[in-house]
Amino acid sequence: MKLIKMLVTAFTLTAMHGAVWAAGPDLGQAAKQPTNWVAIAMFAVFVILTLFITKWAANRTKSAADFYTAGGGITGFQNGLAIAGDYMSAASFLGISAAVYLNGYDGLIYSVGFLVGWPVITFLMAERLRNLGRYTFADVAAYRFQQKPIRIFAASGTLAVVVFYLIAQMVGAGQLIKLLFGLEYWIAVAIVGTLMLIYVLFGGMTATTWVQIIKACLLLAGASFMAFMVLAQFNFSPEALFAKAIEVKTSLAMHDPKLIVDAAAKGVSPEALAATKGVSIMGPGNFVKDPISAISFGMALMFGTAGLPHILMRFFTVPSAKEARKSVFWATTWIGYFYILTFIIGFGAIVLVSTNPDFKTAAGQLLGGDNMAAVHLAKAVGGNVFLGFISAVAFATILAVVSGLTLSGASAVSHDLYSTVFKAGKASSADELRVSRMTTIVLGFVAVVLGIVFEKQNVAFMVSLAFAIAASANFPVLFMSVLWKNCTTRGATIGGFIGLVSALGLTVISKSVWVDVLHNKAAIFPYTSPALFSMIAGFVGIWLFSVLDKSPRAAIDRAGYEAQRVRSETGIGAEGSSGH
Repeated sequence: MKLIKMLVTAFTLTAMHGAVWAAGPDLGQAAKQPTNWVAIAMFAVFVILTLFITKWAANRTKSAADFYTAGGGITGFQNGLAIAGDYMSAASFLGISAAVYLNGYDGLIYSVGFLVGWPVITFLMAERLRNLGRYTFADVAAYRFQQKPIRIFAASGTLAVVVFYLIAQMVGAGQLIKLLFGLEYWIAVAIVGTLMLIYVLFGGMTATTWVQIIKACLLLAGASFMAFMVLAQFNFSPEALFAKAIEVKTSLAMHDPKLIVDAAAKGVSPEALAATKGVSIMGPGNFVKDPISAISFGMALMFGTAGLPHILMRFFTVPSAKEARKSVFWATTWIGYFYILTFIIGFGAIVLVSTNPDFKTAAGQLLGGDNMAAVHLAKAVGGNVFLGFISAVAFATILAVVSGLTLSGASAVSHDLYSTVFKAGKASSADELRVSRMTTIVLGFVAVVLGIVFEKQNVAFMVSLAFAIAASANFPVLFMSVLWKNCTTRGATIGGFIGLVSALGLTVISKSVWVDVLHNKAAIFPYTSPALFSMIAGFVGIWLFSVLDKSPRAAIDRAGYEAQRVRSETGIGAEGSSGH
């Protein structure tokens, strides 16, 4: 209890000096709203329930295996729900709905990109991950390679993804709660940081899994109700909903002061231009305008999914490869269903939110920014009680994702670096667990501090950068180490670092950072996502340096492929597997 009190005090004192940013697309500077007591009450119920789960889980968390992977005792169905809970972040719920609200059809690039990564995981990764790994994806990548260099790379890639993703979620928490609950910003950050540390420190993967399962059920139930209430107003006809959305967008375009000027410049009537803008929400071209950016962005979302360390880590929580396949099936089912709902929610917001002056500022902007479209829709279809429920779910969403991210970052430091690199595999389970808990505290503190530093910046690139790094560094190494016989330690390590550094470098010189953050006049790198270039660089680097590698170690790496392939495809020798 003394530790918890110290953590609360530290977070409170630190967070009092500032505030935080956005999960997914930028949430903007949310204005503080009147205190939403319904939302606070519902969130309190969620917190109390999950703290009881943490207490129960703490009694079961005795070893490093319990802490990292819940002892491998999670079923495929439970793990599928937990993966969905881990994956359906605030960026998904609020960001995709907002993208559809603003751009219509084009907003689906997020849904499609996030979803199509799952077949890659299903057919190429899930079973092999479970059969080859123990705690982290580095266990898989390093199976037949020299441990030290590949573990250092894997830990670097994991921490890069985790930090960018973690900061975005923490900042999102501050902005969301400032808007939704009426709490002071620093209080929201302190609550999220403290609760996350309690879940992870004391309950480990068992508590984190059940927090994610509960949150997934709440989010799916809330989104289903919203979509049902929207469609109910149109006799459950999506066509009628889309037709009304076109009508609303056309009407809003007619009231745009710039319309007459634009119409004159194009030589068309204002009415015709307004009608064109209304219909445009049902076609592509509103969001990502050039083909290279569209391909690169899509690649980051698709292949980044297969390289996210906190998602890959979940495959080690099930007892067998068969349960790993079940996990992916159920996760894909729930995530796919959820993304269909976000499309309906986005179009519902066009119809019910954009036409309601109660949800807008005096300047005509949406209260709290466009990312609040789904939240305002909750009030439009379910009143203050449902608004309170969705507000609490949004907070729970961030808590669940942050817990999973922190656990994967802690495992990278304690298992990959401390146990394997520094202690050469001779660290005891107790020592590894102690280092992991210390890392958890440091990660939580760093997340809050960096969130404060980036308070007023547009950090929409953070989540997409996390996906781009995962696609450019983690995925190529994982893919080539498991499926290419001639891959070597030197090739995987150098190629992986090439992907990691190029993804970071190209993002820095892109508009997101070079212009929006560093305030230069023009971006050096002209595209919105680096993945097309950095991912190819990673794959080419792995191939080139593996082919050129004539060292004695390279011969050992190549000779070990057959044994790795047998185990990855049959499970013979895998922990908890009977070889099926």
